[in-house]
Order: sequence, then structure tokens, then C-alpha cells
Amino acid sequence: MAVKIRLARHGSKKRPYYRVVVADSRSPRDGRLIEEVGRYNPLTNPKTIDLDIEKINDWQSKGAQLTDAVKALVKAAEEGPKAETAVKKSKKQLAKEAEAAKAAEAEAAEGAEE
Repeated sequence: MAVKIRLARHGSKKRPYYRVVVADSRSPRDGRLIEEVGRYNPLTNPKTIDLDIEKINDWQSKGAQLTDAVKALVKAAEEGPKAETAVKKSKKQLAKEAEAAKAAEAEAAEGAEE
């Protein structure tokens, strides 16, 4: 029996969260599982990765194979949390901020003249 440690998708449409599960490789993605060993939520900022590394290592010692996605999650979990990523601003937002900065600069210059 080939056992894999993989992601099982849960959540509603366009709002996924994943469970990291140990399952027979022949069973469907969200089908029968042997054990749940973690959770992953990509929608939070920073992304939530909650894995039981001891159970994963125990299953690997028994011959379970990690999928590529789970390998990346395990690596990220071992490295620890990253700093929060900055939200990219639109061109309109950048233009508004530049305009506001110029207006504040002009007010400061007028205030200094008086």
C-alpha cells in the first residue's frame, strides 16, 4: 500500500483551506484518510501553517511519501514565520499619496513664510 502525505481541500468556493492528511495514494483527494497531521490556510496574512512535524516524521519513517506541496509547507514551517508582506498599491493610490505630499509641502512652505 502506497501512503502519501498530501493536502485535502476544504472550505467553500474561492475560500479554500487545506488539511494535511496521510492517505492511501489510490483514494480521492478529499476522500478517505488515515490520519490528519496538520492544517494550512493560505488566505490569512501571513499564511497559517500548523503542522505536527513529529507525526509527519513518524509517517515518513514508515515509508509515507510527501507531495511537493507538503514538502514546501514542511520547509516553511521549519524555517518559522516570515515577516508580513507589504500590500502593493495601485497607480491611483500612489498618485493620490504624491499629490497629498505636495499639498502638505506647499502648506509647510506657506507657514514658514508667515
